Amino acid sequence: MIIKKFLNKIIHGNSINVLHDLPKNSVDLVFADPPYNLQLNNELYRPDLTAVDGVQEDWDKFGSFKDYDRFTIEWLSLIRTVLKPNGTLWVIGSYHNIYRLGYILQNLGFWILNDIIWRKTNPMPNFRGKRFTNAHETLIWASKSNNSKYAFNYDAMKSLNGDLQMRSDWLLPICTGSERLKDSEGNKIHPTQKPESLLNRIIMSSSRIGDVVLDPFFGTGTTGVVAKKLKRNYIGIEESLTYVKKAQKRLDGTFPIQPDEIIQIVPKKQEPRIPFGSLLEKGLITPGELLTDFRKRWIAKVRADGSLISDKNKGSIHSVGAALQGLPACNGWTFWHIKRSGRLVPIDNLRTIIRSSA
Repeated sequence: MIIKKFLNKIIHGNSINVLHDLPKNSVDLVFADPPYNLQLNNELYRPDLTAVDGVQEDWDKFGSFKDYDRFTIEWLSLIRTVLKPNGTLWVIGSYHNIYRLGYILQNLGFWILNDIIWRKTNPMPNFRGKRFTNAHETLIWASKSNNSKYAFNYDAMKSLNGDLQMRSDWLLPICTGSERLKDSEGNKIHPTQKPESLLNRIIMSSSRIGDVVLDPFFGTGTTGVVAKKLKRNYIGIEESLTYVKKAQKRLDGTFPIQPDEIIQIVPKKQEPRIPFGSLLEKGLITPGELLTDFRKRWIAKVRADGSLISDKNKGSIHSVGAALQGLPACNGWTFWHIKRSGRLVPIDNLRTIIRSSA
């Protein structure tokens, strides 16, 4: 069976039935926003007695935890079948279901890589005042197995986070404003529509241009919209015809970002190798100049052959940096700094100059 016939389409149907039809080992990334099984028994009101527009749809109702677990095991087992050996799964939930999802994930052989806390800047208040305001949801990121060579675009996430490592707590607003789909009377089309900013981080962090992204609970199509913008292929499965129509309308008005290099940073390990000696040959560093770490704890002098020498050590930028810190290894490109225009800059900045002029 060829995966191409499913690409960039919304398949109207039951997720479990459709997943049986997808080819094995054909999907690179899955984002799943399954029913939360909220167990809402009573109408919820604000202090002004207006009703809260919560999740009341039939697709979120299950007879028991056993029924919910049976459903979860079935769809997750099928996801594991269609996922490529190096593919990954993201699944989101609340305190109502995320612990059951994590337990079942591990029992099925998935390998949990991270749990991410999506902390909402504008959560719904707790109107009854009997619990803490529920201000976050939890995402689990898992590979198909502990041997999977999964995609992780570390440099892109670091850049998105102001050149700092992306943490596992994400502060993002819920879906509001013009992004939120509403009917002619101003009511939400979908009660749990996710913001594009959330899917942007997920898809950009763990997939590559041209990859296949599957959402088995497609809803109003946020996963497909972001995938299309980032030049990934998408497959959406959705049982509600109303949601299918709304999602298709969104997708018809969505266009890929151009060109490719605007979408995603090339990982540094895939960039051309630049030896430290090239910085001397290009005149960006001169023999005899001093390098220091950012806190000015250690100093080394640059030799004419591209090696470094300190009080007790000599060798490459990596070996001298490691020896001075008493560590088994060191990335000399980010550890060592040099004074330029009155301030310390990483020598990696000078390497970037060479790469950009190549």
